[in-house]
Amino acid sequence: MPLVKNRGNKRSSGSSVFSPTATGVVLIALCILGVYMFSSSSTMSPPSAEATSTARTTKTLTHLSRNDDFARTDPVIEDTDSRVYDGNHVGHLPGDLIKTDDNDRSSSVTTDSSIDDKGVRGKESDDEQEKQDIETQMSDESVAQNQDVEEAIINDNAHEDSSAKGNHEMNDPNDASLQEDHVDNSINRGHETSNVEQHHNQHRQSEQEPDGIISNDHIQHDETKPKTYEDTTHELDDSLPNRNQQSHLEGTGDSLITAGGTGISKESKGTWSTQAGQSENQNDRKKDLANQDTSADTLNWKLCNVTAGQDYIPCLDNEAAIARLRSKSHFQHRERHCPDQGPLCLVPLPPGYRTPVTWPQSREKIWYHNVPQTTLAEVKGHQNWVKVTGEFLTFPGGGTQFIHGASHYIDFIEEALPEIAWGKHTRVILDVGCGVASFGGFLFDRDVLAFSFAPKDEHTAQVQFALERGIPAISAVMGTKRLQFPSKVFDLVHCARCRVPWHAEGGALLLELNRVLRPGGHFVWSATPVYQKLEEDVQIWKAMSALTEAMCWKLVTIKKDKLNSVGAAIYKKPRSNECYEKRKSKAPPMCKTNDDPNAAWYVPLQSCMHQVPTEASERGSMWPVEWPDRATTAPYWLDRSQMGIYGKPAPDDFTADYEHWEKLVHKTYLNGLGFSWNNVRNVMDMRAVYGGFAAVLKDFKLWVMNVVNIDAPDTLPIIYERGLLGIYHDWCESFSTYPRTYDLLHADHLFSSLKKRCKIDPLIVEIDRVLRPGGKLIVRDESGIIEEVERFLRSLHWEIHMTFSKNQEGMLSAEKTEWRPNSYESSS
Repeated sequence: MPLVKNRGNKRSSGSSVFSPTATGVVLIALCILGVYMFSSSSTMSPPSAEATSTARTTKTLTHLSRNDDFARTDPVIEDTDSRVYDGNHVGHLPGDLIKTDDNDRSSSVTTDSSIDDKGVRGKESDDEQEKQDIETQMSDESVAQNQDVEEAIINDNAHEDSSAKGNHEMNDPNDASLQEDHVDNSINRGHETSNVEQHHNQHRQSEQEPDGIISNDHIQHDETKPKTYEDTTHELDDSLPNRNQQSHLEGTGDSLITAGGTGISKESKGTWSTQAGQSENQNDRKKDLANQDTSADTLNWKLCNVTAGQDYIPCLDNEAAIARLRSKSHFQHRERHCPDQGPLCLVPLPPGYRTPVTWPQSREKIWYHNVPQTTLAEVKGHQNWVKVTGEFLTFPGGGTQFIHGASHYIDFIEEALPEIAWGKHTRVILDVGCGVASFGGFLFDRDVLAFSFAPKDEHTAQVQFALERGIPAISAVMGTKRLQFPSKVFDLVHCARCRVPWHAEGGALLLELNRVLRPGGHFVWSATPVYQKLEEDVQIWKAMSALTEAMCWKLVTIKKDKLNSVGAAIYKKPRSNECYEKRKSKAPPMCKTNDDPNAAWYVPLQSCMHQVPTEASERGSMWPVEWPDRATTAPYWLDRSQMGIYGKPAPDDFTADYEHWEKLVHKTYLNGLGFSWNNVRNVMDMRAVYGGFAAVLKDFKLWVMNVVNIDAPDTLPIIYERGLLGIYHDWCESFSTYPRTYDLLHADHLFSSLKKRCKIDPLIVEIDRVLRPGGKLIVRDESGIIEEVERFLRSLHWEIHMTFSKNQEGMLSAEKTEWRPNSYESSS
């Protein structure tokens, strides 16, 4: 099939008659073309100076066949090209097969010199057009086996309906849907693109060689026309891997950077609020920009010489800061106390560390030497939390409240209140005092995500157990600061056998749960005061009853589980302000109007309640649509009058973001980065925006921690609205997780954003701390950043799978090894 049909400059006559001269010219051209194509598979032109300076050579790209566990949702496109190419060469397309419309040909294309010598170019326009039409047909036959790869690349730069797979007809340039989806109408575009320009751009994309590779010595750019960001991202690179390496990689070339042609890597905060702006008492983390980054070539890596050893969490194990605390009565010593600058030392591996057990087997057992902690097994072994079984730590039951298994306990809660409807009505929950997080682990079977948290305390490593098992968790405490979540985001909050004094100090801690609980959401309290009659339990129950009544929480039901001999009280948060207005007592008080319920970064706890939103356009006034539709449905409260992060009306921005990540993930991430996703379970998107990356992965056997940076637009409520997990964070500080707890980190333009505020070398060390050996890193950022990150990773002995740069944008994928230095940093 022809690469391009319905050319805009094709003559409209019903038939074409070749003149003798034209016929001769065409025959000569065909002969030369055949000789050239026969030889081009083994030869290539040297790259031009421009190509050398603007496009980096791909370092390493490991061939990866498609993973069954991560099968595409769209039809699979396989490359059937069986030709063998020299491993040091890149496929090269003859210049006379690179065409543009007549109005651009003179300024944008210079053909191969071998063709010029034969006098093929410079003919009259009719002869030239006839020659090109026939050459197009010839090229169709010569590259027929590569059409699938060509189609994948083209589709990465112009939205096409998946049902049209295999249809290579050019879309009508006047089609409204094409104009909406075409790459030149991408987000952040500052002007309208004419139909002629759109048509030309589609010709330019579709007329590339099957690998999407054009050497820059064949192209002259029109410097008189200013380039937009979108224009530069269209220009295909000349430094991709050879075709033999690339044969199964769909969406290569610019798709590694732009993906889907949406051009959404440029963001604008606009009128969006940020946590740094919302949160009072926010630490000022701006740094001197001069000489801020340490050269990877001069670093002398050492192991961290700290008491916490292999379990070091810099912001939770800051012994000097903890020693200066005046009081620990409110668990201040369990809160975050970050050093002024992140450490540049590396955390050692536990002796005998092994590749983690994969999900779902990891829910039942993990390697003992990966989390060599026996305290919890000794204290809670009789309650079926965790036991030492040979080389493994096993989790035979669930916890104190569900000794006979978490699945039965989960059923028990839903039977007590069918309205909960796990996985449909209730999707995202907060598990307070999670233990080893078995409750959250078995909720995955019900399409429920449980965000579990517990402090790093005397029950050492309970959160580490959870993460090693593949269950979402974070080390945190309810002390003097708000939790790092926005208001009104959790569908349900759960607390089993938690010994939290909810009624103390005016109910400050329960009021914090009220802040993060969605109006109409439930609080499941499964603790001894609910079902035991000891004097202490009775007193706690009375105090709790008075507090919840004053908070307008309705006690929906109390249910006793005979098998586990426990009970659960289930409360419901009001969906209107009527109860608040009728209260006789004003304690707890309503919060002041200037108290932002979404401010959550180092914000002190407030013992008050916020008004329930009642306007139809307000977030929290309605329940989200049921899962799984909520993952891809724009929240009802995203107003079209509000500009989105990328410049479109917010609902359209949301949709475009999802389409962007859907294309990039399926066409490149899952089979084009040189590594296998088989053992990927714990994933972190270090700079999430709308959560589109996580939403695309929703049907896979993994979970994603979406991190919204404090200086970025506050989109975390959107992420929760679509049924995903996330947290606020400042990457100038360490993350509150144990070492070796994530399988994959994704950093989309994180480093370039961070450099405005602090150094990036401590972040590289933090990435090394958080990732497990064998863990993967994907970075999309400016080309200079990609080079800098690569140098750091190589100094850490990481394996670099792939790097790619073009037009100041680049991409990198790498894998952490088990390498550690031999010496420790000095104790002084």
